[in-house]
Amino acid sequence: MSIHHLQLWVPDLARAEESWGWLLEELGYEPARRWEHGRVWRQDGTGIVIESSPDTVPGMLHSRLRPGMNHVAFHVESTDAIARLLAEADQHGWHRLGDDPRHPPGPDHEVAYLEDRDGFEAALIAPSAS
Repeated sequence: MSIHHLQLWVPDLARAEESWGWLLEELGYEPARRWEHGRVWRQDGTGIVIESSPDTVPGMLHSRLRPGMNHVAFHVESTDAIARLLAEADQHGWHRLGDDPRHPPGPDHEVAYLEDRDGFEAALIAPSAS
């Protein structure tokens, strides 16, 4: 059984659409729905929702270091694809985080961590080139 959808509430929809929209489309997700406060991208029946809900608590910003979701990890086809995404990420509101030695990817995988301007983290995981 897979995840039907994952919904992220963001403080600024336009800013999130620039970063998350780019990343999701590069990973093969397709835009599926738009409304005033949100967007949905879908791939193989799974949706990623980005919403700037009017129900959010004003002034409360996301922190991956607080209880709650820390990051979203995506399969990436190759280490070359990770390198290409990393080379373009800063043009779309992402910056690379350092490798986390507490969470090594294992001998068969390579991983890169990105953080957007609102503190949301995405991990990119590919089969090791070796």
